[in-house]
Amino acid sequence: MKLAVVGKGGVGKTTTAAVLARTLARGGAPVVALDCDTNPNLGISLGIGDDETERLIGLRQSLDDGTQEHAPSWNSLVDVFGSDAPDGVRLAVVSAIDKPEPGCPCCGLSPEQLLRTVGFDEQTVIADFEAGTGTLTRLEEGAVDVVLLVVLPTAKSVEVARRAAELVAEKRLGRLVVLGNQVRDEADRALITAAFGDADVVCVPYDERIAEADRHGLAAFDVAPDADGVRAIAALAGTLTAPA
Repeated sequence: MKLAVVGKGGVGKTTTAAVLARTLARGGAPVVALDCDTNPNLGISLGIGDDETERLIGLRQSLDDGTQEHAPSWNSLVDVFGSDAPDGVRLAVVSAIDKPEPGCPCCGLSPEQLLRTVGFDEQTVIADFEAGTGTLTRLEEGAVDVVLLVVLPTAKSVEVARRAAELVAEKRLGRLVVLGNQVRDEADRALITAAFGDADVVCVPYDERIAEADRHGLAAFDVAPDADGVRAIAALAGTLTAPA
């Protein structure tokens, strides 16, 4: 099962991807988390810490200057550019580099190509996409099974998300689920549900403890597991992997 987490910058998609990955892995699923963002921070939200996150980012960047050897296969990519996160999640940083070698699994293939061409066996893949809709425009039908669109209850965020939802439908990219994040009241909930009435919509309540974890570079799943927002995202995990 391949799940893409998408959204405008700052909507909480990386925290969402991390909580989903940790929840599914804790439930026994073999989970691979792909950090596809050009500003990769999924490692921090997964709980591997600043130093290990920076090490993985540095490895990717060193491909450009030739100080890091290339990975010849998908499995070696996960080994070389990956790290073991808590609960058995395997994190791999697969963001693009400046000087890719065509056809090389670790740098010549874009994240969307990896998702389309790699079988992943029985693994559950959680891909944290770059902010915005760029990767969605390059995805092809069948590349992912579920698109989780994270949106804040603001007019600007909703408008960007609506364009993304239209792309998902036009390109037949799979099941669309809209996650309304940081919902504070019924007005916030109504704004999101009205905009995406035909899609599966899940609202996640605002919780200051998640914001506090982000400010300190900590995994909300570890420091605030009982936060309302964390619990709501965790509850969503099982429904995303269930057969449609």
